[in-house]
Amino acid sequence: MLNNMTDCEEGEGGPNSQGDGNPKESSPFINSSAATNMDKSQQYDGNNMALFEEEMDTSPMVSSLLSTLANYSNLPTGSKEHEEAENNEEGSRPSKKPAPQLGTLMGVYLPCIQNIFGVILFLRMTWMVGIGGVFGSFIIVFMCCSTTMLTAISMSAIATNGVVPAGGSYYMISRSLGPEFGGAVGICFYLGTTFAGAMYILGCIEILLIYIVPQAAIFKIEGLEGPEAEAALLNNMRVYGTIVLSLMALVVFVGVKYVNKLALVFLACVILSILSVYAGVIKTAIDPPVFPVCLLGNRTLLSKGYDVCAKVIEIDNETVTTKLWRSFCDSEYLNATCDEYFNNNNVTEIQGIPGVTSGILAENLFGNYLEKGMILEKRGLVSDVDPDSPTTSSNRYVLADITSFFTLLVGIYFPSVTGIMAGSNRSGDLRDAQKSIPIGTIAAISTTSTVYMSCVVLFGACIEGVVLRDKFGEGVSGNLVIGTLAWPSPWVIVFGSFFSTCGAGLQSLTGAPRLLQAISRDGIIPFLRIFGHGKANGEPTWALLLTASICEIGIIIASLDSVAPILSMFFLMCYMFVNLACALQTLLRTPNWRPRFKFYHWALSFLGMSLCLSLMFMCSWYYAIVAMGIATCIYKYIEFYRAEKEWGDGIRGISLSAARFALMRLEEGPPHTKNWRPQILVLVSMDAEQNIEQPRLLSLTNQLKAGKGLTIVGTCVQGTFLDNYTEAHKADQSLRKLMETEKVKGFTQVVISSNLRDGTSHLIQVGGLGGLKHNTVMVSWPRNWKQPECHQEFRNFIEVVRETTIASIALLVPKNISSYPSNGERFTEGHIDVWWVVHDGGMLMLLPFLLRQHKVWRKCKMRIFTVAQMDDNSIQMKKDLITFLYHLRIDAVVEVVEMHDGDISAYTYEKTLIMEQRSQILKQMHLTKNEMEREVSQEPSYYLNQTDVRRMHTAMRLNEVITKKSKEAKLVLLNMPGPPKNRVGEENYMEFLEVLTEGLNRVLLVRGGGREVITIYS
Repeated sequence: MLNNMTDCEEGEGGPNSQGDGNPKESSPFINSSAATNMDKSQQYDGNNMALFEEEMDTSPMVSSLLSTLANYSNLPTGSKEHEEAENNEEGSRPSKKPAPQLGTLMGVYLPCIQNIFGVILFLRMTWMVGIGGVFGSFIIVFMCCSTTMLTAISMSAIATNGVVPAGGSYYMISRSLGPEFGGAVGICFYLGTTFAGAMYILGCIEILLIYIVPQAAIFKIEGLEGPEAEAALLNNMRVYGTIVLSLMALVVFVGVKYVNKLALVFLACVILSILSVYAGVIKTAIDPPVFPVCLLGNRTLLSKGYDVCAKVIEIDNETVTTKLWRSFCDSEYLNATCDEYFNNNNVTEIQGIPGVTSGILAENLFGNYLEKGMILEKRGLVSDVDPDSPTTSSNRYVLADITSFFTLLVGIYFPSVTGIMAGSNRSGDLRDAQKSIPIGTIAAISTTSTVYMSCVVLFGACIEGVVLRDKFGEGVSGNLVIGTLAWPSPWVIVFGSFFSTCGAGLQSLTGAPRLLQAISRDGIIPFLRIFGHGKANGEPTWALLLTASICEIGIIIASLDSVAPILSMFFLMCYMFVNLACALQTLLRTPNWRPRFKFYHWALSFLGMSLCLSLMFMCSWYYAIVAMGIATCIYKYIEFYRAEKEWGDGIRGISLSAARFALMRLEEGPPHTKNWRPQILVLVSMDAEQNIEQPRLLSLTNQLKAGKGLTIVGTCVQGTFLDNYTEAHKADQSLRKLMETEKVKGFTQVVISSNLRDGTSHLIQVGGLGGLKHNTVMVSWPRNWKQPECHQEFRNFIEVVRETTIASIALLVPKNISSYPSNGERFTEGHIDVWWVVHDGGMLMLLPFLLRQHKVWRKCKMRIFTVAQMDDNSIQMKKDLITFLYHLRIDAVVEVVEMHDGDISAYTYEKTLIMEQRSQILKQMHLTKNEMEREVSQEPSYYLNQTDVRRMHTAMRLNEVITKKSKEAKLVLLNMPGPPKNRVGEENYMEFLEVLTEGLNRVLLVRGGGREVITIYS
């Protein structure tokens, strides 16, 4: 059944894709139709499996599943499928996909060879050796090749850890590091591949216009000098580059099958060109070719500036001046006025390719970096030059076109070692991907590295230094420098490199749109979804259009030396994350990390990652920052839009490991007062539809979260776990939805219990994990506690107060919670009033500070009131409190309220009596029939408890003062008295609190947890 999945469900990652690209219902491991479609009598023949027959609907038998697992295929939507789709008749049923047949050689080794060898080898390698020297160039090549080899080792481990469908490196990184990293690095890899296409096209045009048909230039370079000649060359590159790009895009659009059929031809051109270079090296040892270079003093002359390498020649016993003479003198006569340097120095002709046995290697061993406009000079030759006189006739010499330095060479060279992902990108076409990818990729890198390193040494041993530094062959009659070494003819290299760059450009324009299509179909970057669509056969038309547009940016830059470092950045970032993915998977030791390739180690991966990062900043620090900025923006974009993908990635593994480590550290002891922050357990109640009855509790929680502590939103579902699991799940979803709406970051916890009282107690006891437990409980004030049917509600509330007191947990009780502001409201003025009656560890001071960090309460001022008794010095109290707040760094207005002992009023007695009578009525409501008869037979007692009278008196006096001072306050915080120690008089406790807060709109009752939560120390 798995072979009949749609393209979206295969490795491209459709909107419903998860993990390995299969929706859960299509996974071969569960709910397989192979089991459900068979007759059960056939499955359990002889009733040998009767013990498990009730589970067969969800867990199929292994015997019915093995064939599906053994034939599991996850082919990418590659070129073969596109060719089949094009060849199928419209409306006809597509033929069954053939089994992949490619082996290591054709499937991995040769594609990697073709992608690694490219334009830099033919156009810039000799120049790099001449500028950097054999020693410096060897270091660059060794460093870059080591980076790709280490990356290939990491990639081999990842690629052999299961099936790698389409997307290649993008798939590996996204499934190893998660959608955020995968999307960011996937886009970087896409941009690198796209700019590689631009680089190959520019190389193709450079070969065409400089070495094959210079007369085809639209902007003529003849007669122009300096910046004008450079601008004309770049404009030619732009015009022809745009034309070639359009033609290549058209070829790719018409059909990718043509590109694939030409691939072997282009590969043959590359191999033939390289072999001709080695043949030329051997020939130089026997018979060096004749490529003379003309020097004036030690300066290299332009070959087009002379016909004979001499100042004068003898014709019929007569001395005649040459073209070279006329270039430096004001007339052709011998008595003409000539350039001073020309007069003082002789003209010499040296051999451009002295041969491998000439000993020129010693001269080319070290670098010779040049500033832009400097004249190419031969080492070891003495010239007569006046240091005070300015250089004249500089346009007659071969000049350096750019300022060169070591790190520039690294950036220009690195693209020549990219292309190592070609094998992994074709994993679906391989007969045995887990065997072919490591062997083919590592063998290809070993081969190309050997070629590159040997070329560095051989170029330095065969070619004269001034010729090596002559980037465009201006001193050797306009020949391609590497072509001068080739045998049997320079044209072998010229045409071979031309066709190989064309082929590489076509490959880039073929691969980049498919990579973008794979990213788009994964659905992790919403604005790219349009690029997942294409023609009926799956060709990514829109992605091709975008790729060509981005490629045109590289064409407009027009300089090969400027484009190369750009794509180096993107490839290096991709390789860096491949190494990171392998290192993380190895260190985390996830059970699913079982690669068949065993020759890897996390230290090698970290070394590769470090090399990639070093090379990025070595090539160009500002390009590196831009590339990282692009990747960071994409990462944050995916994170912001919350890509709902669970791929079992390594970042989640890091999070689990880091969480475990942090939790174990938290177990070492309670946090210091400086680190204390409210870790809130919010207790909410649900209605019959499992909707939250007090949503504003979460609004208040969000407004308190300037402390960035833990938040757990808990509720209780009444019943048994077996019967009420569905309701609990629904309640959990409601909590998550409301938390997302209110932007509360935290966790949900739903407990199923036989009664709400026990469920709430369980939440308080077991909420949190290890050292990350709640230290504060927030519960809403029971609104209708006076109604007889709600008596159990306020008893549960009082039990919460008792339990938090015993557990030394702080308690926050917002009263009139429905009147609290939502997160969208703003107070433009007003006060937050704190009534500090008893010391609670500083909670009353800390909470207003946290609230004022939120935009809802930011404009409110803080006032602190404290109560002075008869024998207190209120003036001194105020001074002390102001000093204390100063040390706490809290800005607040301080006021001391004096409460004189007064007579207990008749109204107080009346309120207390009403309270006692209500308690008596409530008590009688719950008496049995016998107890009620016994109660009636006794005479009613109207004796008032003097303790209750005093408490009522305090509550009324405090309420009178608070109402007077804080009637218009936006929020009033005050100490919450402790509950009664015995069960008698619980209704009285509620009445005291009701009287205490009467007439106030928003009240937050605060009960400390028995420890200091705020300190004056830093």
